[in-house]
Amino acid sequence: MAAEANHVHSGFEMAEVNDGPPNSRRTICLERIEKSTDIKAHVLKKVKKKCTCTPATAKDLLFSFLPVLKWLPKYNLKENILGDLMSGLIVGILLVPQSIAYSLLAGQEPIYGLYTSFFASLIYFLFGTSRHISVGIFGVLCLMIGEVVDREVQRAGYDLAPNVPSSYNSDMHLSVNNSTLGPLTVNETSHLLCDRSCYAISVGATVTFIAGIYQVAMGFFQVGFVSVYLSDSLLSGFVTGASFTILTSQAKYLLGLDIPRSNGIGSLITTWMNIFRNIHKTNFCDLITSCLCLLVLIPTKELNERYKSKLKAPMPTELVVLVVATLASHFGKLKEKYGSSVSGHIPTGFLPPQSPDWSLIPSVALDAIAIAIIGFAITVSLSEMFAKKHGYTVKPNQEMYAIGFCNIIPSFFHCFTTSAALAKTLVKESTGCRTQISGVVTALVILLVLLVIAPLFYSLQKCVLGVITIVNLRGALRKFSDLPKMWRLSKVDTLIWFVTMLSSALISTELGLLIGVCFSMLCVIVRTQRPEGHLLGWVPESEVYEPLPEYRNLQMKPGIRVFRFEAPIYYANKESFKSMLYKQTGVNPLWELAAKRKAEKRKLSEKMVNANGNQAEVSVQFVAHPLEFHTIVIDCCAVQFLDTAGIHTLKEVHKDYGEIGIQVLLSQCSPSVRESLDRGEYLKKGEEQFLFHSVHQAVEYALCAHGKHGLCASET
Repeated sequence: MAAEANHVHSGFEMAEVNDGPPNSRRTICLERIEKSTDIKAHVLKKVKKKCTCTPATAKDLLFSFLPVLKWLPKYNLKENILGDLMSGLIVGILLVPQSIAYSLLAGQEPIYGLYTSFFASLIYFLFGTSRHISVGIFGVLCLMIGEVVDREVQRAGYDLAPNVPSSYNSDMHLSVNNSTLGPLTVNETSHLLCDRSCYAISVGATVTFIAGIYQVAMGFFQVGFVSVYLSDSLLSGFVTGASFTILTSQAKYLLGLDIPRSNGIGSLITTWMNIFRNIHKTNFCDLITSCLCLLVLIPTKELNERYKSKLKAPMPTELVVLVVATLASHFGKLKEKYGSSVSGHIPTGFLPPQSPDWSLIPSVALDAIAIAIIGFAITVSLSEMFAKKHGYTVKPNQEMYAIGFCNIIPSFFHCFTTSAALAKTLVKESTGCRTQISGVVTALVILLVLLVIAPLFYSLQKCVLGVITIVNLRGALRKFSDLPKMWRLSKVDTLIWFVTMLSSALISTELGLLIGVCFSMLCVIVRTQRPEGHLLGWVPESEVYEPLPEYRNLQMKPGIRVFRFEAPIYYANKESFKSMLYKQTGVNPLWELAAKRKAEKRKLSEKMVNANGNQAEVSVQFVAHPLEFHTIVIDCCAVQFLDTAGIHTLKEVHKDYGEIGIQVLLSQCSPSVRESLDRGEYLKKGEEQFLFHSVHQAVEYALCAHGKHGLCASET
C-alpha cells in the first residue's frame, strides 16, 4: 500500500492511497500525536519519576552504581578464572616498569606511579562495566599532569633542577635553594612543610581530584555527548602529537643530560634547543645503556606484535630489561663511577592518606578540564569498542563514574590521573581476560612489588625508564603509515588529524586539543555551508529517483524538476540552498518576475505612445521565453533540521516560484522538519499545499494535477 499525498490540517494527515485496481483510490486519515508543551508538567513528571523510591528502584540504583554486586555472584569460576589469572599476571608484570617509567613523565617519584596503578585497578573492578579494558597510567595524561606539576612547582619557588631523591618518610625536609630563589613567592609558610617531591605529588593529586570531580559530574548530568566532538581522527592526531612531546621530554634521560623541563607554548622546540646546547655534556654511560636497551626492546616488541596470534602471552621484555639493567648498574657501580642518574630509594608500603591541596584548586581547575575530557573519551571509546567485539554492553555514564572514582579516591593516596590504555587493553584481551577479576590480579602483582620488591630498583638508571617510555610510543607514531589510506577515505579527517597533531606537538598539548576541536567544528560548519545539491532523475519502471550526474539512463518527468539538498537548511547556508536550487533548475524566480514586470511596463508605455499618436511604427513586443516546467519537488530526506531562517527560506522559495506559475512540493520530510514547518506556518489554512512521504508520490500528484497522468485524487 503506497500513500499518494498528504494534506495536512490541524493535527491530521489525509493521505490518498492506491492499493487496488488502476484509477481506484481511497483516502485514509493519519492522526498525528500532539506533543505536550507544558514544561512545568513535564518537569514535575521527571522529578516524580526520579524521586520515587521503592525497594526495587533502590536495588537497581545500588547495582547500577556498583556493578560488581551484580556480576560477581554469577562469576563462573571454572570457565573464567584461568584466563583472568593469566591476563592479570601478565598485565601486572608489564605495568611495573611502565608505572615506574611514566612517573618521570608526570614529574613524580617512581613510588607514586606504582600507587596509581594499584588503586586504579582495584577501583575500576568495583565500578567499571567493561570486562576487558585495562585502567591505569596513560602516557598522554602523564605528560599533561607533568606540565601542570612543573609549572606549579616553579611558581611555588622550588628549584626545578633534579633534587636528591626523597627518602619518602614523614619527616620530609625542605630542599629549596634559597640562594637562587630570593624571597619566597607562594603561600610562603604552607608549602615549607615538604620538599619538591612532596609538593609535586600534592599538585598532581589535586589536579587528579578535580579531573575526577569533572568526570563524575559529566556522568551525573549525562553530558557524554561532549565526546562526540572528539572524533577518532582528532584523538589519533592528538595522541600522535603528544607522543612527540613525550619523546622530547624523555630524550634528556637517554643522553644523561641535566636540563630543566620546558613548559608552555613551543616547549618541544625549546627542549630540543636546550638539548643541542648541552649535547657536549652527554653522559656516555647513559647513552650506551640507552642504545643497548633500544636494541633489545624494539626487536622483541616487533616480534611480540608479529607473532601475537601464536604466542600465548607476550614476552615480558621490559621487565627483563629492568632487572638486568638494575643488576648491571648495581654491581657495576655506574652511579659512583660514571655519574649515571638512578631512580634512588623506592620504599615499601604505603604513605598515610592526605587530602588534596585545596588552595591549588583555582590554579589547576582549568588544566583539569582537558585532562578529564581526554581521560573519559578514551575510556568510553575503548570500553564500547571491546564490548561490541565480544558481544556485551557497557554503560557509558557508568564508565564516566568509574573513571571519575578511579581519580577521586586515589587522589587521597598520592596518585595521579588514570584512564584506559589501548596497548595494555590489547594485551589483556589477547591473554584470555574474561572479567574484571583480571584487574584484581594485576593489583595484587603491583602490591607485591610495593611491599617487597620496590627497594631493589634503587640502582635502576633513569635512561632505562626513558627508553621504556619511548618504545611504548611506537603505536602512536605508526599512524603516519595510515595517512595514505586515511586520505583516500576522507580528506577532511586527514586535515583534522594533521592540524591536531601539529598543534599538539608544536604549540602545547592543551591548546592542541582545543585547536583540534575548533578546527573539527569549523569543518562541520563549512560542510553544511557548502553542501551537495543535485537534480534527480527517475529510474524507469520503479519509484526510485537518483542524482542525474551519478547514473546513466535516468529520465526526467515532463514539466517537473526534482531537487535534493543534502544538508540542514539554516541561517548559515540558506543562500547556498537558494542559489543552488536556482542554478540546478535553471530558473531564478526573481529574475523571471523582474523580466515579466519589465515587459508589462514596456507594453503599457507603448500603448500610451500609440494612443497619443506620437509614434507611427509598431514596436516589437517583448515576449518572455516559456518555462520548461511547472513543478519543483524538493527532496528533504537529507535535511536534518530547519531553523527560523530555513523556514523563511522555504516560504520565500514557495512564494517566489508561485508568482511565476511554478508550484513547489516538499517530500520525505522527517517528523522534526514537519513539526518545524507547522510551527512556522508553512502550511496555511485554505491554501492547497502538500507534503509527501516520497518523491514518487509528489511527482505523481504533479502529473495528475496538470492532466498528464490519468485522474487526480480530487476527481475521484
